[in-house]
Amino acid sequence: MIEIEHVTKRYGEKLAVDDLSFVVRPGIVTGFLGPNGAGKSTTMRMILGLDAPTRGSVRVNGRRYRDLAAPLHEIGALLEARAIHTGRSAANHLLAMAQTHGIPRSRVDEVIDLVGLRDVARKRAGAFSLGMGQRLGIASALLGDPRTVILDEPVNGLDPEGILWIRTLLKGLAAEGRTVFLSSHLMSEMALTAEHLVIIGRGRLIADTTVEEVVRQASLDAAVRVRTPDAAALRDALAGDGVIVESSAAGVLEVRGAPSERIGEIAAREGLVLHELTPQRASLEDAYLRLTGDAVEYHTGDGGRAAGDLELVA
Repeated sequence: MIEIEHVTKRYGEKLAVDDLSFVVRPGIVTGFLGPNGAGKSTTMRMILGLDAPTRGSVRVNGRRYRDLAAPLHEIGALLEARAIHTGRSAANHLLAMAQTHGIPRSRVDEVIDLVGLRDVARKRAGAFSLGMGQRLGIASALLGDPRTVILDEPVNGLDPEGILWIRTLLKGLAAEGRTVFLSSHLMSEMALTAEHLVIIGRGRLIADTTVEEVVRQASLDAAVRVRTPDAAALRDALAGDGVIVESSAAGVLEVRGAPSERIGEIAAREGLVLHELTPQRASLEDAYLRLTGDAVEYHTGDGGRAAGDLELVA
């Protein structure tokens, strides 16, 4: 379990995290979302003891990271896949890590096989592709068989097979009762992998709820798609009471302001034929953009980067 309690982090005059509180619970995959500059990386660095909160507390399994006697057995993390000695082979990189915690060589072999690097285990990591580097970073995170796993953009550079693999892996780790905390900008993948979401913007909490609830809220005012040979008659029957009817093609209506049940009842009352009656559902991307619209700090077309340390708070 990860517990963030009223955490604030400043870098000089820059407020990166502002009174942030949330809990990441074991047994589910929790997604961590926010625009660039929202404070995600800063928060992850504080969990791992790489940065100290200006105020508040961060605990993993009830303790601060610096108080963990064998941190690799408690927390496995991937924040930067390229943070490796480029002259070492994948196997030697993992072996060097293992020796700091008394982890046997057999475990090194296990994680190499787990991430699919057996054929390149003796090659220098500096020559790895982006996807291979990601796999090595994930192997490093899992080396100590940790109870808590924290991954920042783990699918970056992976091919479709690799993305499916990491999705299955993370769900499996959660099913074993581990705490899995995942950051990604790929909304479609987050929708398939995570069950719970923590969304922040400008260092503050925006949402702490399930993926299903985020999407449901965003879908409340979504349109209902109706196909009917009686489009004109149905439009007239639905008119009024805040109902908005638009048409994108002949015989197709997009209805807002009335649930599908009410549309069907009105059509039945008027004796109108319906060929389709489909409530449109917002995607996680739609929901995310709606929630974070006011929290985007770095806009495309701003003519360059905004003032501030983007690397510190991305």
